[in-house]
Amino acid sequence: MSLIRWEPFGAVDDAFSRMPSLFGRWPRVAAGNGGPLFDWSPSVNISETDKEYLIRAEMPAVKKEDVHVTFGDGMITISGERIQKEEEKNEKVHRVESVYGTFSRSFSLPDTVDGTAIRAESKEGLLTVRVPKAKTEVKKPTEVKVQ
Repeated sequence: MSLIRWEPFGAVDDAFSRMPSLFGRWPRVAAGNGGPLFDWSPSVNISETDKEYLIRAEMPAVKKEDVHVTFGDGMITISGERIQKEEEKNEKVHRVESVYGTFSRSFSLPDTVDGTAIRAESKEGLLTVRVPKAKTEVKKPTEVKVQ
């Protein structure tokens, strides 16, 4: 028989993650060896034009060198790390609300995308991934004779 660790606030965390428009994305707290660890991920907006899908991820204080965008098996993954700056020796910190560490977000894409032409750019804390739609021909229906 295996034991399953009970997370008393796990259901509350799930409820908040299902309502991002009301509460935003909250960092998740997980127990680690050295104390609590915060799991965070950037907020993402996905939109569409006639020619492409746009994925915009808010990533303040994340360098573009620390972000990786991969595409495979119909999934696009944005991952990276927000690194905490070292404290100044003459600076006394009173409160830290920023969350640091690694993150990863994955999204499934329709089959009608051109995976070879995906582009990503990072500017002023906003990562924009452009996923072009593949050109598809409108096929006429074919009649099948019933025998």
